[in-house]
Amino acid sequence: MADAASSTPAYDVVIIGGGPGGYNAAIRAGQLGLRAACVEMRGTLGGTCLNVGCMPSKALLHASELFEAANSEFAKIGIEVQPKLNLGQMHAAKDESVAALTKGIEFLFKKNKVEWIRGRGRIAGKGQVEVTAADGGKTVLAAKNIVIATGSEPTPLPGVAFEPGRVVDSTGALALAAVPQHLIVVGAGIIGLELGSVWRRLGAKVTVVEYLDRITPGMDAEIAKSFQRALTKQGMTFKLGSKVTGAKTGQDGVELTVEPAAGGAAETLTGDVVLVAIGRRPYTEGLGLETVGVEADKRGFVANDHFKVAANGEGGGVWVIGDVTHGPMLAHKAEEDAVAVIELIAGKAGHVDYDLVPSVVYTAPEVAWVGKTEDQLKAEGVAYKTGKFPFSANSRAKINHETEGLVKVLADAATDRILGVHIMGPQAGEMIGEACVAMAFGGASEDIARICHPHPTRSEAVKQAAMGVEGWTMQA
Repeated sequence: MADAASSTPAYDVVIIGGGPGGYNAAIRAGQLGLRAACVEMRGTLGGTCLNVGCMPSKALLHASELFEAANSEFAKIGIEVQPKLNLGQMHAAKDESVAALTKGIEFLFKKNKVEWIRGRGRIAGKGQVEVTAADGGKTVLAAKNIVIATGSEPTPLPGVAFEPGRVVDSTGALALAAVPQHLIVVGAGIIGLELGSVWRRLGAKVTVVEYLDRITPGMDAEIAKSFQRALTKQGMTFKLGSKVTGAKTGQDGVELTVEPAAGGAAETLTGDVVLVAIGRRPYTEGLGLETVGVEADKRGFVANDHFKVAANGEGGGVWVIGDVTHGPMLAHKAEEDAVAVIELIAGKAGHVDYDLVPSVVYTAPEVAWVGKTEDQLKAEGVAYKTGKFPFSANSRAKINHETEGLVKVLADAATDRILGVHIMGPQAGEMIGEACVAMAFGGASEDIARICHPHPTRSEAVKQAAMGVEGWTMQA
């Protein structure tokens, strides 16, 4: 093993993991002239996000929205059709898009002179990464810097064992061969609600079981209540303040034992498919952290100081980005980490403001937010002002029959600096970028309020909400 390491010229950086954090780190390293290698154990690059997460879920969200629109909306606007679901073709279209995206990363690696090392990476000591190939063969790479970018995996639920096609995680829910009659989703977070909405639109009855007394923790409470009402109106059923204590699979489906979280009598829910979506945990199994004196915390996260972990020595060391360390467990956060860590390795400045990482739920309506919620501002004792504007008063949303939702702008009561923006409505994920830019430059609500927005667009709702902070909303 030592011979293999000594015979390999040292890489400036070896990245373990080829997801959004890993592949962007590798590309940026190549751009800056660093000799870089990316170790990825999948047969394709892109990690969870491109292969079994962000991208395939958006393909199914888009397709299922069109299917529902064809069934319920088209006739209202003069388009008469009788749509028929071809789930196999829907999956094929999804897979084709995913394949194109992963191939695109391979092209970018070649363009930027990044080496893709196929296999499972493991830190084997300071400056060494051992790679185990699919055939069991081992190679050791010498690295001046090692970047841990191994991402995360679905958190299992104690007492509920995964079973293909019956009790599934998010990966399994993206590949169901038939529309469930009754899908039970355990967890009312972003992943559970997105995938639950896909299968509801395609014909499933959907019941969501959540331990907390609210959905989507982290979302502004007022927006979350409006969001739950919208999903309930669409046909989802919610059992909040409930915990799942067991599961039994039989010929008729899966029986879940559910109890009130505060204590009380148990009940049984039966569905033909159960999706466990209670969150994700860092993927560090077998990573060899102990060989460089690194220890993950009880939840599996690796602490860092500006992406450096404690084992760094002179001239380089070990770094960590993305879901393996603290901050939002989001693909775009991992991408920002990736750029920052490589620029630090290259001797440049690198920083990510986690307070300005937006979150998006890609349901219909979408929900997006950045910055503080009202509950957070109250807890911190910050005096703030609020501006709101409903999409029911936005001309483009009214014309498009997508009036559900609102925009909320929170601004400092003394300085008017924007502290948080929360959007529930059409294209919320696209519109939140304006708020991110404004907040990154320390903008005030008046800045957005006095900037000309194109008419008619949904973005005017953001402008009108900003105007509302000072009480001069004009269109509602």
